[in-house]
Parts: sequence; structure tokens; C-alpha cells
Amino acid sequence: MQKVNTNKLYRYLSLMIAVLITTLPSCNEFDDEIPTINGFTDVQPMTGIVLWEDYYWEDDGGRAIADVISLEYSYMAYSDVLATEGSYNWSAVEAKLNSIASRKHQAILRFYYVYPGFETTVPQYIKDLPNYDETEAKVEGKATWFCDWSNDELKDFTLEFYTKFAQQYDDDPRLAFLQVGFGLWAEYHIYDGPFILGQTFPSKAFQEEFFNHMDNAFLTTQWSISIDAAGSDNGPFHDVPNLLNLNFGVFDDSFMCKPHASENEPNWNFFNRSRYQNAPAGGEFSYYSSHDQKNVLAPSGAHGESYESFAERFHITYMIGGDQPSYHAVERIKAASLSSGYKFEVLSVTTNGGQTIIKAKNIGVAPIYYDAFFSLNNVRSIESLKTLMPGQERVFTINYVGDETLRIDCDRLVEGQIIQFITY
Repeated sequence: MQKVNTNKLYRYLSLMIAVLITTLPSCNEFDDEIPTINGFTDVQPMTGIVLWEDYYWEDDGGRAIADVISLEYSYMAYSDVLATEGSYNWSAVEAKLNSIASRKHQAILRFYYVYPGFETTVPQYIKDLPNYDETEAKVEGKATWFCDWSNDELKDFTLEFYTKFAQQYDDDPRLAFLQVGFGLWAEYHIYDGPFILGQTFPSKAFQEEFFNHMDNAFLTTQWSISIDAAGSDNGPFHDVPNLLNLNFGVFDDSFMCKPHASENEPNWNFFNRSRYQNAPAGGEFSYYSSHDQKNVLAPSGAHGESYESFAERFHITYMIGGDQPSYHAVERIKAASLSSGYKFEVLSVTTNGGQTIIKAKNIGVAPIYYDAFFSLNNVRSIESLKTLMPGQERVFTINYVGDETLRIDCDRLVEGQIIQFITY
């Protein structure tokens, strides 16, 4: 919760982002005068450049970088949670979420079945079934195992898993976003290896069932799929266009690659470029070449366009950039993070005797995807900031008048996190 102390306001301009609430007599004419404070001191929760959860946090550099990110990413294996039928054990998930929250960050998780060079993470009890038969093949020269999607038990388990996961974590502030998918890395492709619908990759009929199931299971947590699901060969959306109406976000696992305009952007367009208004847009910086990783945060990016420009065009909330501390200073990573997601500006604060009236604007590139409210003395605004789109201004009303701290309350934050705002 962001604090404004009227006694220290002018002595700590460089340290505190805040606004002074002025209590005025009851009248019809509002006084729009407000102190001027510039700049954000922190990356906002649930936005920005994302590091992997297993980043080495113990050295001084680790602590420094921890201060300029708000999100950590981790793969998870289905078999980490369930090995025997019906026996769910969430301890691995709990350990990861707790570790991430201890650094005042939130998690982005993605469960996968298939990873190049490894056996599948299908629970052992399914692998032991006589009618379950996996496929072994080379991926990037590595022996890799693919699920048997003709097996009904695997399909039933996959649906049940996300039902159980939603029951456990749908309202958990430690979890910012969930990514889901099939194929290699759960990124919705088998670009190298045996792609067979209904066998090594789920049938379109099951995919349709899966997406509808996800939409029903998760009432709060924002979940996303790879833009590669736009393909007519592997995804169901061309055949069942109504699926596009479901509330899911998208992620791009080769963001800012050289052929992005010709290969990736059409998939963004297919999923509707206004989708960001209801669900997050994110991804991971391109690994097409070492040049991409080294230069995505350069002033002109890796291929002539800056990350800030990309973030604005695609309304990016988060971007996985696990290698970026090797190439760029902490200050650059912070600046890139601050160009992602939402940022709130308070334009005026007035009263009419019985209410505090706040006029605010979203000066970021995306909205916040969970409810957040202006708050005075624990009285929250009637309106949520969740629906405030980039560039939009709106009035927020608090049924309270007083000289207490103005802050933004959000139940989706972990301890130590603050949603800031600026004033001019």
C-alpha cells in the first residue's frame, strides 16, 4: 500500500511516490490543486521483465536485480504434483510460490508434459496402463518422449488437474499468471519431432474441451496460451471460432525475433490485438540467436525496434528475460520493466464534503488484470482500476473525506508489494 505523509512530503520527494489529500469544506466547486511529484521508484507488481525462479539470488548482484523485478517464472512437471491416482501433493508448488513471495515477487507458472531430452511428466499410474503407449523420437538431437493423447485417462487427468489447481490457487496472490499449452515446452508446437493430432498432440476436439474447461475453472487467475495455437494445423480456433471469446491471454515465446512481423505478428492479429484489454499479453525474448538475447534491450532492439516500442504496440504486461542480467545493467532492466504493463497517474484529488473525488489516468501500455482500488482510511473507491485502459482517464469516488494516506489497495499482492501512482 502506497503512503503519503504530509509532514515529510517535500523533504522526501525523491524517495516517496505519493499524493497529498487535501480536505476541503463542503461546496459544489472542487479545488483541483495538488502537489507535484515525479517518477516511479519501483517496478509495479505483476509487470515487467521476468527472471527464472532458480536465478542465483544469494550474491549482491542477485539482491540488486531482485529489487527491480516483480515477477519470476518457473516450469513445473505434472508428476511433481501427482504420481499415484487421486493423490495430489501440492508441496512442490507451495515451496516454489513461497520462495518467490519471500522476495516480494509473484509467480508465473507453466506445467509441461514434454521437454526435449527428457521423459514426459505424465503421472506414473497413467504410464503403467496397458493401453498407454508413448512415442520416443529425437528433438534437437536429443531422445525425447511424447504423450499418448489417444488415452482417455490422460485426457481426464489433464482436465481434473486444472480443476484441482483452480480450487487450490485461483485466488492466491502468490500466483500472478498461469500459462498452459501442449507440445514441446507446452508452447503449442512440435516443430521438431512427430506431430500427430490425437496421438503425440491432443486432438482438436479435446483442445476445445480443454479451453472451455479452463474458462469455467478459473474465475480469477489470468491464464494464457501461446500465440502458436493460432495455427490451423494444431489449434482448434479456426474450426471453432467461438473459442476466441473465452477470457485467455497470449504469450509469444520468440518475442522480437528477426522475422517477428511476418511470422509472429499474424498470430497476434488472429487472436485479436484488443485481447489485452481483458487478459495479459506476455512472452519471452527470442532465442533464435545469441544476437537476439544480447540486443533486445539495446536502444534499437535486436533488429531496429526498441523493446519500449514493441511493448507499446503489443500492450505487453510481462516479458521473460532470464538472460538479460548477463547483458544489461540493473537500471536498464528496470527501465524496460517500467515501460511494461500499467502505470497510474493521479490528475486531481478533490472533495465535495462527503466524498473524495480522484481523477486518474493509466499512463502505461496495458491495464491491471486484478481489482485494485484507491483507498482512504481503509475505505475503498467504488470503482476498480482494473478496467482503466491505457490512455484513459476516469473519476474514482471514495465515500469518505479525511487527511489520511491515499493508497491503492489490491488483494492480489504479496506482503511488501505496493502499487504506486504519480502526480504532476
